[in-house]
Amino acid sequence: MSEKSNTQLQSQDLLKWVAVAVIVAGGVYANAYFSAESLVFRVLGMLVLGAAAAWVAVQTTKGAAFLNLCLEARTEIRKVVWPTRQETTQTTMIVLVVVFILAIVLWILDTALGAVISRIIG
Repeated sequence: MSEKSNTQLQSQDLLKWVAVAVIVAGGVYANAYFSAESLVFRVLGMLVLGAAAAWVAVQTTKGAAFLNLCLEARTEIRKVVWPTRQETTQTTMIVLVVVFILAIVLWILDTALGAVISRIIG
């Protein structure tokens, strides 16, 4: 890509990000301005403005890259092998037992060190 084309693309992206900021700011202002109106209408309006802002943002280079990242992450999540209920229960029990044992060990150490320090201090 030529340098002139790259600069033009960056300036177009900047204008799109400004448009996104204007849409979001307009939505915040409209939500405050129409605070007396029904919550349902305000939520629908915010959803429409949010969708418009997202659509404009995806048209930028960074926005398209973020959308692609989200789509790839969704694909990777589908590849995850989730543990069974039994595996989850067993692992949870092991963690609880280890935490309980460590709590007892720390309590004994705290008590012993407290007794030693009390004898030293008097």
